[in-house]
Amino acid sequence: MSKTLVLAEKPSVAKDLARVLGATQKQKAYFEGKNYIVTWALGHLMTLKLPEDIDKDWQKWDMATLPMIPKEIGIKPLPKTTHQLKAIKELVQRKDVKDIVIATDAGREGELVARWILAFAKCQKPMYRLWISSQTDKAIKQGFAALKPANEYDALYQSAIARAKADWLVGLNVTRALTVKYEDNLSAGRVQTPTLALVREQEKKIETFVPKTYFVVNVQYKQLKAMFQKQFDTREEAERFMETVKKGVVLEVKEKTHVEKAPLPYDLTELQKEANQRYQFSAKKTLSIVQSLYETHKIVTYPRTDSKYLTTDMQATMKERLQAIAKYDERAKEYINLGGKVIQTAVFQNDKVSDHHALIPTEQMPNLSKLSSDENKIYRFIVERFLGLFAPHHQVKSVSIKVQFNDKQECIFKENSVLVQGWKQQEVSRVSVDVKQGDILYVQTSCEKKVTTPPSALSEGTLLGAMEKHSLGTPATRAEIIEKLIKSDLMERQAVTLRVTPKGKQLLQLVNPSLVTPTLTEQWEKSLEKIAHGKERSDSFLKDIEKSTRHLVEEIKGSEVAYKDFTITSKKCPECQSLLRERNGKDGKRYVCTNAECSYQRRKDPKVSNHRCPQCHKKMEIIDGKNGAFFKCKFCSITEKLESKSQRQQKLSKHEEKRLLQKINAKQETVESPFAVLKQLANDKVE
Repeated sequence: MSKTLVLAEKPSVAKDLARVLGATQKQKAYFEGKNYIVTWALGHLMTLKLPEDIDKDWQKWDMATLPMIPKEIGIKPLPKTTHQLKAIKELVQRKDVKDIVIATDAGREGELVARWILAFAKCQKPMYRLWISSQTDKAIKQGFAALKPANEYDALYQSAIARAKADWLVGLNVTRALTVKYEDNLSAGRVQTPTLALVREQEKKIETFVPKTYFVVNVQYKQLKAMFQKQFDTREEAERFMETVKKGVVLEVKEKTHVEKAPLPYDLTELQKEANQRYQFSAKKTLSIVQSLYETHKIVTYPRTDSKYLTTDMQATMKERLQAIAKYDERAKEYINLGGKVIQTAVFQNDKVSDHHALIPTEQMPNLSKLSSDENKIYRFIVERFLGLFAPHHQVKSVSIKVQFNDKQECIFKENSVLVQGWKQQEVSRVSVDVKQGDILYVQTSCEKKVTTPPSALSEGTLLGAMEKHSLGTPATRAEIIEKLIKSDLMERQAVTLRVTPKGKQLLQLVNPSLVTPTLTEQWEKSLEKIAHGKERSDSFLKDIEKSTRHLVEEIKGSEVAYKDFTITSKKCPECQSLLRERNGKDGKRYVCTNAECSYQRRKDPKVSNHRCPQCHKKMEIIDGKNGAFFKCKFCSITEKLESKSQRQQKLSKHEEKRLLQKINAKQETVESPFAVLKQLANDKVE
């Protein structure tokens, strides 16, 4: 009997698909059932070949070999996951497999993951595409009932290949040119470099800012407050002005009702910005959390979306989504009782939804006991935005009172009162001051000293907004770009803001100006979008990239800008006497030898262990000594021998010790103690 092979992106997703499709027989690399075989990738199983895989002359990092512009880059398996790749290839070539369903993430990268795997497997069988925006059983069943031929997504695949090749050409060539010329690991890229430049430009504004002191005049009538627009250089000037504005006449009174509609649901970038502003979550952390809500809990739709709109056919699902969150938020019950009608109807626009609609709750009820605190915070954001679609518009009555004083100076008093609370959580208030045109107002004035404030440093949230504005990256890749800049020592986090490191500042001076400004990269990103929608050819785009790559490399070769490695310290390597360089490692900063042929490295600061000092009971540090590592208390200077790994393995862990004690106690309970026997005899005697 012929079967359909389904290729998911992750094992967890494959497990859900297999359950819905009835593929219940679990094998090492797949699930199998009567009609379906479900297997999985582990993210990318294939990658573009490295320069040395294409040309042996490119193995050595040499300026003479740059730029590297191969006719065809080609792909190769990633070494750590070849076992799964080979398993998928065998499944593709099985005689009873009649067709393939691509069920990887419904997006550009997901398409690339599957197509590269199937290309490696030399798949010649019919292929179809599963395109769903949530992982609920209902969505999976509906998706399989509406499969489309895979070739309808060829343009998306071409866009993904073009993006990967563009990053290869620009990133590898520019990084290699900078690293060879300046003898330091200098990483540059098509998107990461202009992103770094955005942070640096904001820093320059802060560095060149000069504060200015000025004075303003405040004016008050009853509880109405306003401020004259005029600014004064000295307090004396402001006080002289105050003498002329003791009494004014009402020129006009305007009343207007403002209607404010609820904000649209989140796309990924706005959700990341909000989470960073409210909870200081990094973009990567927010993406990880919302991915878990989507894949594991199945209570939100596809997260890597760039749209805030919904398609018109989703109107029929809105009430069911309300019912799913009724126990999570009481307002959902109110809206259900009112018929579950969407008030913010502008959210339904088909032409503003490309690959995926906005991020909203699914029809699956959340199990709150399984949500972590952080997951609950992000889910609350998504639910709040969704509920706003059903709430009445927020209405505010605005009263504007224009007053003119003796010297023709004017000020405007404004008072707002909430008429309808609607989607905003504000109490209804009323206008309290009653004045009319021609009234004379006797006012109080005061002088206030002010100082101009510098621009704020970019946070991760504001950087995401700037990246979105300049089309740098996609919602799916922006978090990864930020993390790469930090990992490369070009940028660092400082509390809630981002800062360019000295190395990053120099890099921006070394690379070509066209790669620093976001304009060129913005054009490239727009071209990739056009390719994805079949409006531009990928080969013409890549020709432009190749031309730019040659120009960027030539600029670096001819540059006379000096470079200083600020990471090199005055400390010397104990093995070869070369200077040590400071690097960021997974477990903190490390000292690494600058000699390429020397492998010496050590931690900058001693590692703090869980071993307690016998005297002060504080955690002891692990010190690397000449005769091996040992414990040392930095408070008491007490030292203790650090046992070898084999000695530590011979000891029982706390978990093993607990289990052994439980076993011993259980045995003791089965043996009647002498005391218990005597007690029983005494009781028998009394009876």
